[in-house]
Amino acid sequence: MTEPSVITSRQGRIGHILLNRPRTLNALDLGMIRAIADALAAWAPAPEVHAVVIEGAGERAFCAGGDIRTVRDAALAGDAAVITDFFTEEYALNLAIARFPKPYVSLIDGFCMGGGIGVSVHGQIRVASEAAQFAMPETAIGLFPDVGATYVLPRLPGRLGLYLGLTGTRLAGADAVHAGIATHLVPRAALADLRVALARDGVAAVAGAAQTLPAFSLAPHLEAIDRCFGAASYDGVVAALAAEGTEWAQTTLGSLSHMSPSSLRWSFEIISEGAHRTLDACLAAELALVQRVTRHPDFAEGVRAMVVDKDRTPQWGPVSPA
Repeated sequence: MTEPSVITSRQGRIGHILLNRPRTLNALDLGMIRAIADALAAWAPAPEVHAVVIEGAGERAFCAGGDIRTVRDAALAGDAAVITDFFTEEYALNLAIARFPKPYVSLIDGFCMGGGIGVSVHGQIRVASEAAQFAMPETAIGLFPDVGATYVLPRLPGRLGLYLGLTGTRLAGADAVHAGIATHLVPRAALADLRVALARDGVAAVAGAAQTLPAFSLAPHLEAIDRCFGAASYDGVVAALAAEGTEWAQTTLGSLSHMSPSSLRWSFEIISEGAHRTLDACLAAELALVQRVTRHPDFAEGVRAMVVDKDRTPQWGPVSPA
């Protein structure tokens, strides 16, 4: 028999959620979103559940994102209802995690991208291993950072969030803690023991397992990030990077040149606006935008190039509104 894609269980003091699609890097489909939501609804009032712990099966990923192939198929078929249902329920889950009345602990090992950020970053405790890789790579597929990222990113230090959201730069576990996306660094080899300790002792076990952080690898570039990504428009960011004249700036411009030109501008605007919105309002704005963006040709082309055919050579259209 096929194993369920989400396995929920009671383990001592915790409710445990295992994302169980390792062959697809635990990518979230609608059934998984509903299973997580149902578990949280059941455990919220249960006095025997003191906290929730979520992790991914396999060694490659916590959760590498949402089931974007299905969304693309629906977009190509003109099935707006499938798209609306998926993102409505995914964003509702992101909000439910943020509002969950008990500690919500993510044990993050391997890839944590897109939808994986959404089911972790809104919880109180985000434990990252040294093998964790965090990113919001949506501009590479003609989308934009969503799942509440338009609330989270502008609240990272300085203009770091806008830089991460536009470039899709990956952060290893320690760097994610420095950035504020994760909260603790715990070695991969210690994660299984930490889960046992959480079930036995509660969330205080996290502090005892956490390691001292190494230096932040982006520290030498933070002033330049604030300077360049503090521009008032996306075109201003490009001009500031060009004027910077450093190897880092040229590398950053090179990264941006591979992204959807339209997506970069949508992303700049909605991330910037998110600084002045509540999480609820950010998710509502994301839902309105995602229903337009998924109909834009760059979305289908970006998913084709990066996920379906994997030729990594998307043919973007000219800059246009969503």
